[in-house]
Amino acid sequence: MFNAKILDELSSKVNEALASGPAKDVEKNVRALLAQGFSKLDLVTREDFEVQSQLLARTQEKLAALEARVTELEARSTAGAPPSPAGELG
Repeated sequence: MFNAKILDELSSKVNEALASGPAKDVEKNVRALLAQGFSKLDLVTREDFEVQSQLLARTQEKLAALEARVTELEARSTAGAPPSPAGELG
């Protein structure tokens, strides 16, 4: 019934029309609007977020260690050790 060449040409023309038609323009415009909207927001990249998360985790670990050390030093100082003179550490 139909010639295969005619079907190929029709398919080619439909693909060209879709590629250069309003659908493609709409996609470009939506992407541009989204990019513009995201640029106005105060967003960070996933990589920057991960780096900051790791930095926060390390900082929390150090803080916990320092809190434990302070607690230990306070316990020692109240356990009967004579107070150190003013201005002298350790």
